[in-house]
Amino acid sequence: MDSEAQKTTVVVPKTSRKEPEFFAHRIAIFDRLKGIQQQELDAKVREDIEITFPDGRVVPGKAWETTPSDVALSISKSLLARTVIARVNGALWDMKRPLEEHSKLEFLDFDNEEARNVYWHSGAHILGEAAEINHACHLCIGPPTDGGFFYEFGMPDKNASIATGDMKALETTMDSIVKERQPFERLVISKNDLLTMFQSNPFKQQIIESKIPDGTSSTVYRCGPLIDLCRGPHVTDTGKIKAFSLLKAVYGIAFPDKKLLAQHKKFLEEAAERDHRRIGKQQELFLFTDLSPGAPIFLPHGMRIFNALKSLIMEEYQKRDYLEVMSPNMFHSDLWKTSGHWNHYKDDMFTFEVDKAQWSLKPMNCPGHCLIFASKERSYRELPLRIAENGVLHRNEASGALSGLTRVRRFIQDDCHIFCHENQIGDEILGIFDFLDTVYGKLNMQFKLKLSTRPDTYLGDIDTWNRAEDTLRKSLDQFSEKTGWKWDLNPGDGAFYGPKIDITIMDVLRRWHQCATIQLDFQLPRQFNLSFMTGSAAAGGSSAIPSQDSSSSATSNTATKDGPGSLAAFHDRPVMIHRAVLGSFERFIAILTEHFAGKWPFWLSPRQILVVPVMTHAETYVREVVKTLKSQGFYADGDLSGETMNKKIRNGQTLQYNFIFVLGAKEMDDKAVSIRARDSKGNLLTLPLQEAIEKLQRLRESRNVKDDLV
Repeated sequence: MDSEAQKTTVVVPKTSRKEPEFFAHRIAIFDRLKGIQQQELDAKVREDIEITFPDGRVVPGKAWETTPSDVALSISKSLLARTVIARVNGALWDMKRPLEEHSKLEFLDFDNEEARNVYWHSGAHILGEAAEINHACHLCIGPPTDGGFFYEFGMPDKNASIATGDMKALETTMDSIVKERQPFERLVISKNDLLTMFQSNPFKQQIIESKIPDGTSSTVYRCGPLIDLCRGPHVTDTGKIKAFSLLKAVYGIAFPDKKLLAQHKKFLEEAAERDHRRIGKQQELFLFTDLSPGAPIFLPHGMRIFNALKSLIMEEYQKRDYLEVMSPNMFHSDLWKTSGHWNHYKDDMFTFEVDKAQWSLKPMNCPGHCLIFASKERSYRELPLRIAENGVLHRNEASGALSGLTRVRRFIQDDCHIFCHENQIGDEILGIFDFLDTVYGKLNMQFKLKLSTRPDTYLGDIDTWNRAEDTLRKSLDQFSEKTGWKWDLNPGDGAFYGPKIDITIMDVLRRWHQCATIQLDFQLPRQFNLSFMTGSAAAGGSSAIPSQDSSSSATSNTATKDGPGSLAAFHDRPVMIHRAVLGSFERFIAILTEHFAGKWPFWLSPRQILVVPVMTHAETYVREVVKTLKSQGFYADGDLSGETMNKKIRNGQTLQYNFIFVLGAKEMDDKAVSIRARDSKGNLLTLPLQEAIEKLQRLRESRNVKDDLV
């Protein structure tokens, strides 16, 4: 019998505090239901199954009996020891959970991103157990993050909180939990039993009531006395977590060995030095105020970076036939009811009353762009129609989730919506890929692509979904063949309205950030009853372009029902592509600040040139040079303070000026400048002023990340 299925004796790690009363209540329900589930498992027919490895090798197994752990151990103990989680038929799977049918089996170790998330998620459960033991608190959510895990919980005393001084005691309890090697046990439980199990936890009650439909079930995971509502999966037992550290009272990180933990702590030190909030304050780029939480104030030097990025995007728009628009910041609730956002997204919107009607600040641009498309009769000759907007958006993020520029309530997004015919999707996707390659290439940043396909719950017909996914696969394959960039498949994680491609970029610290996105949308055009003339009438009833599907034929002479509205004769429904390259400017600037550590490339730099006199007699020439540089559009400053020349140079280096011009008598006589590059060892390059300006112009126009004057 699998060890997961056996009833375990729970030993609560020793603590001076009284054991929470809800422990016994939860465990009693768990043990009773676990016994019933075990009886059902014992009654399953153990049919022969085939287990296929990624290399095509096949081994035999028994349904409802053989586990991934059994298979790994049959190969080698070392494989079992280093494996974090299994992937079975494309889905992550507990190592101790029996296989149920013929299976494709993979073993994932800590180097795999999905496995790391599982590992850190298990670390979060250990933190949650320690918090319950030490503080008798009520757990809320405890997900993995990009750099570890956290757990949110409510204290019995609403006025109490966990302080920094409590971290040592939490780590001690966590250490005891790890040493006990408590198994992670999975159990499927009905909604009614879940409500009973978590009757004392108001947070779980709210999650169960709002997220789990009546008459259905969900899963819980148990380790020791902790039982938590959780989809899983998890590592086999708490002993898998070899090294951990609490970074804050409710945040932590865990690794398979202490060496990796030590490396991570060094990484955190460097990340702290690069923190965009720290650099933003030092370089006077932006600031925050409690009078408008989550709404950064961009200062003059920060706006220079913003405008440089915007100029890059706008130039690409011009080259690629994008049309810029500007839509209102606030709309009547009827717009959001038509789009469907009012029912599904209202809590994340800023809503208010005007003239006894409900309005909101817009959280996205897509419904407004649908209004633009619908503002006049459209012809197939206008497609693809690429509508772009650098619009101000507002989303009502929880105050606890706000973080610098990376999580804000007010932001500007380089948003675009492409309206096209289905047979144009492939070319449009390739065009977006080229756009991404151009922008990220200028920043010398790697990116990767992930195709997310049809989820279990989706809108529309399956044939349209299949065609769209095939088109995206072909486009991804073509781009991969051309550039060498690989792409991954993320089955079942598409949006309910269409498949999507997620794009993540890697910074200099090898952290991945999602900024860009490409989403196909078949539903919003239906919600707004968008259509375009196919040209059939002009062609005598023969469509100039093929209809998207037989269910809404564009070549018939009668109107066809298709969603909320009807299609007129010789009309078809456009496909909508949601597209962003930078994503929010705020988040992208935060990523770049940390990527470059505040050492901005010349074309992005808010402080490009500092002009310093060798002696007071050269100050007139300094003013002349600064004026000339500014007339050419450069961000130039002159330091005419009473500091010494060396101090002025050091100040310029601290503020990360790309170049410092040092001007003395010889430079005055020759109408020249002596140039010191930011990271040089003091070497000076002397050039005639006009030649220096021409080189700087070429450097700016090249948008190179290296400040090479050629």
